[in-house]
Amino acid sequence: MNLKEKPFYLNDTDVEWVNKTVESLTDDEKIGQLFLPIGYSSEKGYLDKLIELGIGGLFYRPGDAQEVQQAYEYMQKNSKIPLLTAANLEDGGNGAATQGTAYGNQMAVAATNCSSDAYTLGEIAAKEGKTVGVNWGFSPVVDLDLNFRNPITNVRTYGSDVERVIRNAKQYIQAFHDNGMMTSIKHFPGDGVDERDQHLLTSVNSLSVTNWRKTFGRVYKELIDCGSKAVMIGHIAFPAYAGDTMPATLSPKLLQDLLRKELEFNGLTITDATPMVGFCAAMKRSEAVPFTIQAGCDMLLFNRVLEEDVQYMKEGLATGILTKERLNEAVTRILATKASLGLHKSINHGTATFEDYKKEQYDLADKSITLVKDTQKMLPLTSNKNKRILLQVLGTFDSNTRVVEKVKAELEARDFEVTIYEPETNFFDLGTVESFSKEYDAVLYVANVQNASNQTVARIHWHTLFGLGNNMPWFVKEVPTALISFGNPYHLYDLPMVETVINAYCNYDHFIEMTVKKLTGESSFKGISPVNPFCENILLEELKNEN
Repeated sequence: MNLKEKPFYLNDTDVEWVNKTVESLTDDEKIGQLFLPIGYSSEKGYLDKLIELGIGGLFYRPGDAQEVQQAYEYMQKNSKIPLLTAANLEDGGNGAATQGTAYGNQMAVAATNCSSDAYTLGEIAAKEGKTVGVNWGFSPVVDLDLNFRNPITNVRTYGSDVERVIRNAKQYIQAFHDNGMMTSIKHFPGDGVDERDQHLLTSVNSLSVTNWRKTFGRVYKELIDCGSKAVMIGHIAFPAYAGDTMPATLSPKLLQDLLRKELEFNGLTITDATPMVGFCAAMKRSEAVPFTIQAGCDMLLFNRVLEEDVQYMKEGLATGILTKERLNEAVTRILATKASLGLHKSINHGTATFEDYKKEQYDLADKSITLVKDTQKMLPLTSNKNKRILLQVLGTFDSNTRVVEKVKAELEARDFEVTIYEPETNFFDLGTVESFSKEYDAVLYVANVQNASNQTVARIHWHTLFGLGNNMPWFVKEVPTALISFGNPYHLYDLPMVETVINAYCNYDHFIEMTVKKLTGESSFKGISPVNPFCENILLEELKNEN
């Protein structure tokens, strides 16, 4: 590897530091550098144990900004080698700290059809990550959302269009580079074709090699060429290229032949979280831990038990599963990445302070919210013709209460009378068709169905009461009915009979406020859907059917 080339661009002094540091480390110290565990505590006793193990990096879930910042600062000041410190910064600074800005997810950004918004997302994420001591964003997601049934990619992506994904990802990456931070494009070799979840099994990218090169291959090549320093490797098989169903994290063909040679990636590779079943079920863990490094991953993300995984790595080195040559290569890339960020010279510990990005938040919401259809000409809602609204929240998420109360408050502030649906408990609560039609002037479905890890389906579920419940959309021809999705943009698959549909992509408060403004005609709809909301896998079917 040439450390003076992309993406490191090290000078002679930097290269000397990398090489001398590698030479000075014992095998155990080198092994420590391979690990980037999740941080479970900020207590010094716990942190001291991590320091003793000589870990190469650390990842905290969003917590109190000051607490996260102080933990990272303590680790950096007391570690022999500077750490890579990471966070999922997909939506903004809220991925690093609870006080961080929730700007909007990637699909909302893509819906503005203006890649400068992707730069804004990257800028907010980078600055707010940096202020708590983070130097590495596990972002952007560059998967293609080709399968509307996929429960993981969905609104985390820039959509299904290759060019749109590339444009937005480039802007996001540039914002990180402009702020002295690094990105990790993910999840190689590409999610969004399958409809399963790599947290629960090894998922599959089933495209032909030719079609992969036209799609995911183009995305990765373009972003590698623009200088992304890291690629996160998914527990995703690519059988057309590899000839087997091993996850990419354990596939030398995908890591070395495809990523290193064909795509010419010279930077850092890191596994996705290794407690995922997609990794664990492919090979005995005692073998998989050292073999993922031997196969071509440079760092291992998260652990079942860190100390045990470290021991597995040591045993793998002793038995030959992991060679010293490959160990040295991985550690060299890790150190070169740290040097490319200037961590060997100085470390910005951050101040745990945040700027106000309300203008940017509302601007994004205004530009992204998308009117999918209004064939019944229901909009705008007015308190004259739609005074009495039945509000129904769809989904079973913790945020349901906040979302439905926020929608209700915004509508009531505009003189609507809002009734929140309560599931019926017996047949006598149902009422007649005529009584229902007289009681309400409109029904508003609010879908708060979010995509999430370990959730195999992101669909609508109903309170049916033997098929008679007033939750089910039996009344769409009786009362004007609209659907707003604050998450999954594909709910038309379950609600094709609803004639007014809005995709808002995010359930953050500024998206809710702006959606109500558009419902009532105070603001026009501007968003352009980055995916096919009518759930037709046109591109995917074309790709699968091509010879």
